[in-house]
Amino acid sequence: MIRFPAEWEPQSAVVIAWPHASGDFANLSAVEDSYHFIATTISRFQPLIIICKNGEHEVHIQGLLKSTGNIHFVQADYNDIWVRDTVFLSLEWQHPKAKLQLVNFRFNGWGNKYAHDADNALNLALFAHPIFKGHPTATVDLVLEGGSVESDGQGTLMTTKNCLFNPNRNPDLSQTAIASQVQNYLGAQRILWVEQDNLAGDDTDAHIDTLARFCDAETIAYSSCDDAEDAHYQSLKNMEAQLKAFKTAAGEPYKLVALPLPKPISDENGQRLPANYANFLIINGAVLVPIYDDANDTVALERLTACFPAHEIIAVPCRPLVHQYGSLHCASMQIPAFVGLNFEP
Repeated sequence: MIRFPAEWEPQSAVVIAWPHASGDFANLSAVEDSYHFIATTISRFQPLIIICKNGEHEVHIQGLLKSTGNIHFVQADYNDIWVRDTVFLSLEWQHPKAKLQLVNFRFNGWGNKYAHDADNALNLALFAHPIFKGHPTATVDLVLEGGSVESDGQGTLMTTKNCLFNPNRNPDLSQTAIASQVQNYLGAQRILWVEQDNLAGDDTDAHIDTLARFCDAETIAYSSCDDAEDAHYQSLKNMEAQLKAFKTAAGEPYKLVALPLPKPISDENGQRLPANYANFLIINGAVLVPIYDDANDTVALERLTACFPAHEIIAVPCRPLVHQYGSLHCASMQIPAFVGLNFEP
């Protein structure tokens, strides 16, 4: 039996990949400021694993973080920092010879939009590192990104048809075959399929973690739009109607929590960027919520506070990150507590 845990379950660590001068960020200094905040915040609650390019890069990051504890470094090559989509998924796997499995799905640069050879090879480097070594692993010939799938930990997955069935991911497989493989590999008893276009500026083909997230097995927080003049208004109303029609495993409607989009943020070319609040990260004892210097920051923080009464809600400045089309959840991957990690030097 395979189980894909929910994000709110106990964690042993969070993984991030530190931005590098060879990457795509023109605003690297501002992005590193955000990463500094993210790193020092997560490490207050649990271990943080930082993937860095090489020894020089590690020394640079250590200089920024100074005496911050609870941080561990892994040197590996990578194209992008969006580890939600490149780092392995951790699955609880009840098998005579193993209790869990670290699964490396193929990564093709969100449908061959970007160079991705190093990102696709990243998990093999992680599996060989002393922190992760010794756990059962599997490499699967299916393109699947972590940001495209949400789990309630109880056998229900939520995802978008727009991403998983996009011909730029697994063109040789039928929709039925893709659904079947996702169900089998992730141990899903049922899948909630959302039909929804991506937010403007999002080049993931509508990852679910920009649109709708489980807060618990009965609650979904989702991107919404109250401004009838906004280009997203009707599209997100259509998604809201779909979410209202979904039922829990017990047959009840979900409790829905609307997270209104911030006012449009654009790049230097006038292209709208995919700023949203659904891209929050749940860790041990806290929920980190992306904010964008917008009036709706307060609304999102208040509504998520109600969803996570046992967690500290922490606002994380993410405006610099959206200039490379991602946000907080995209930039992080949690490792569940049942994956015991070796932090001994």
